[in-house]
Amino acid sequence: MTQYVFRFGGGVAEGKAGDRNLLGGKGANLAEMGSIGLPVPPGFTLSTEMCTRFYEEGERFPDSLRDEVAGGIAHIEQVTGKTFGDPSDPLLVSVRSGARVSMPGMMDTVLNLGLNDETVQGLAAASGDPRFAWDSYRRFIQMYSDVVLGLDHGAFEEALEIAKEDKGVHLDTDLEAADWERLTAQYKALVLEGLGRPFPDDPHDQLWGAIAAVFGSWNGDRAKTYRRLHNIPHDWGTAVNVQAMVFGNRGDSSATGVAFTRDPSTGERCYYGEYLINAQGEDVVAGIRTPQYLTRAAREKAGAKAASMEEALPEVYGQLAEVFETLERHYRDMQDIEFTVERGKLWMLQTRTGKRTAKAALRIAVDMAQEGLISEKEAILRIDPLQLDQLLHPTLDPAAERDVVAKGLPASPGAACGKAVFDADTAVQRAAAGEDIILVRVETSPEDIHGMHAARGILTARGGMTSHAAVVARGMGRPCVSGAGSLSIDYKARRMRVGGRDIAEGEVITLDGSTGEVMVGEVPTVQPELVGDFGTLMVWADAQRRLKVRANAETPKDCATAREFGAEGVGLCRTEHMFFDPDRITNVRQMILAQDEGGRRSALEKLLPAQRGDFEAIFRIMSGLPVTIRLLDPPLHEFLPHAEEEFAEVARASGADVETLRRRAAELAEANPMLGHRGCRLGITYPEIYEMQARAIFEAAIAVARDGGEPPIPEVMVPLVATRAELVIIRSLIERVAAEVFREQGRSLNYLVGTMIELPRAALAAGAIAEGDQGAEFFSFGTNDLTQTTLGISRDDAGRFIGPYVEKGIFARDPFVSLDTEGVGELIRIAAERGRAARPGLKLGICGEHGGDPASIAFCERTRLDYVSASPYRVPIARLAAAQAALREG
Repeated sequence: MTQYVFRFGGGVAEGKAGDRNLLGGKGANLAEMGSIGLPVPPGFTLSTEMCTRFYEEGERFPDSLRDEVAGGIAHIEQVTGKTFGDPSDPLLVSVRSGARVSMPGMMDTVLNLGLNDETVQGLAAASGDPRFAWDSYRRFIQMYSDVVLGLDHGAFEEALEIAKEDKGVHLDTDLEAADWERLTAQYKALVLEGLGRPFPDDPHDQLWGAIAAVFGSWNGDRAKTYRRLHNIPHDWGTAVNVQAMVFGNRGDSSATGVAFTRDPSTGERCYYGEYLINAQGEDVVAGIRTPQYLTRAAREKAGAKAASMEEALPEVYGQLAEVFETLERHYRDMQDIEFTVERGKLWMLQTRTGKRTAKAALRIAVDMAQEGLISEKEAILRIDPLQLDQLLHPTLDPAAERDVVAKGLPASPGAACGKAVFDADTAVQRAAAGEDIILVRVETSPEDIHGMHAARGILTARGGMTSHAAVVARGMGRPCVSGAGSLSIDYKARRMRVGGRDIAEGEVITLDGSTGEVMVGEVPTVQPELVGDFGTLMVWADAQRRLKVRANAETPKDCATAREFGAEGVGLCRTEHMFFDPDRITNVRQMILAQDEGGRRSALEKLLPAQRGDFEAIFRIMSGLPVTIRLLDPPLHEFLPHAEEEFAEVARASGADVETLRRRAAELAEANPMLGHRGCRLGITYPEIYEMQARAIFEAAIAVARDGGEPPIPEVMVPLVATRAELVIIRSLIERVAAEVFREQGRSLNYLVGTMIELPRAALAAGAIAEGDQGAEFFSFGTNDLTQTTLGISRDDAGRFIGPYVEKGIFARDPFVSLDTEGVGELIRIAAERGRAARPGLKLGICGEHGGDPASIAFCERTRLDYVSASPYRVPIARLAAAQAALREG
């Protein structure tokens, strides 16, 4: 019989140590903490396999699970000496989710389970603290009603606020036992009114309801959204952890907190966190009360007055510091810890690898390697390549004027500017329309996850450095300012008031997540300096990778950026982008609309100097490095005039009348231009176009070579080849022009001629295309178009249905973001194998957008391609991903 329940605590740790796939991250770490002697409340874990079976059987539990859960409860009872449901001294438990990877706030939790009208009296008597007992009871009813019974928690919050107003107090801690008892009765009345039945009072019924609800939350909207955004498989499931309650709300010697062994924003080696005296865990993360600093140094730095834990509970803080060191040495990584202090006794509720900003991730990895805790190779593997994107974009110009209207906590570094919006749905809608958005909330909740992802930055009026907004923003790489208490937000009026000023929805604000400042208007930015830890890690990564990394770039600015980021050449220079320049488009249109070859050549003569200048600028920046230039690729209709004045301008330049030009444009119209007269088909029907481009390339290369230094290495790429015959014709044209230029200039240089593989037929015919003197000397896989032609999907229209395809598991990921290795990848493998068999020295690379995707880069390493080419800002991502791929293939 399959075991679904695994016990931990009290000297017991069932299941394989560290088996996150079975026990979930939380369950595995609870068992492991107990096994190394840390104080962990006893409990048991229902495995992820049970979650899978729960859904397979229509959200029902097998009968055998009853006995296993009963055994788990008996284990907790034995260790604690308390009995579940005992009216005199009851055992209370928490029920929490625990997926394989951390999904903060995305699934549900129930605390204080086991209370009813009888056991609350026993808890009051046994603890000698009626206020604590009734506070725990009202918390349980409120949480259970929301999570399990599906009632709106807003009604409970409203009742609590009214209770505080009636008594004239501001804090929950100012309410007494009688107040909580009255509020508990009101809460139960709300349940009866909302459900038509009373709140469940049998602890065992409560337990099974909570277990089902936590398993059920795996498929809640917010959890599904989070998994989609973070590429977490939907079939992993979650574990459920049932654990003896320990109470941080038992007076001034009790507390609860969240801490990190290093600063998750900067990576500094210092304890970082927050705590609350006389509170439970949700009070810290939900921003209900303003938390206090963990250390004296942090409190003094912030100028806060409330005592830090180091000052208020020095003995327990000392124990906690020892636990930090133990956990970091054991896990060999920065840890995110949840703890509770019950009447001076420290309990560890959770540890996990802490989420961190890209800046912190780099510093922690480099520091730990230099401390000898991990190796340089491990440091390379610790960094998510996509996180580097946070470091590669501008930050606020420190010299710029700032109209600062508020200051909160610097919860997630970086700068963001955009239009203020006050709900998640609006953020998604306006971001989809191309607007930059700042999501402004009193406090975020897991239901806001889609809006947080759509926003450029996040601003909250409440919450601390470990609030939901802060943790999720750091994980997403979004700048965040939390706890800006001077904000007064009116959701109905869709505006906020701050510093005596009203800011309506749609007005531009700027956030500085590194200082906590909130500004009105747009603040200029400056480029980042990629030195220090970034430079150190890149040196280590470059020493490990086999794949070369080039850039997709066609302007001098892009090329300079790419070279600064470590590009080893240009893997794709799209010449058509040059043709759209306002100073050239008229000549381009004149060439397209010409009635004969003479007219086309006349227009191309005007374009030649500009095209030559383009290539010369690129060759100078990329001196000594290969530059792959794709000859004109898109269909001609993309360049055609549309407006009346555009036709008139071309008519003036060419001497033709407007009506003749209109007829010519109609002749060039295509039903499906993406599959029509484009790529090498243009070069075959209008060879003069490619002749001009080839001449511009070779004349520019010779000019740069004459100036001294390392000569450029032109690689001329023929697009959209489907047959060997096409390549032979175009290669002959290129070689003829090269010979002419070399003869005219009295100088020659090395160059390559190859093709872009972007059609399935080209992949299958790769051997013939590469073979012989007239074959291709390199293949560059154009994975954007190869994905379109293989799957029969236009990426311009795919957004209408790709999302549901990913959610239903038809595609593991969007195939235009991460390579479809089973289909498109198989064609690449075939082409690589057949091409190299025909030409052993064939150079292979990819130049589609997949060249900056770590999963696609790993495929390129497995397939033994020579290089990947990515957009300039993704070059460092590709360098790190290539190093990781080489280490894993090892």
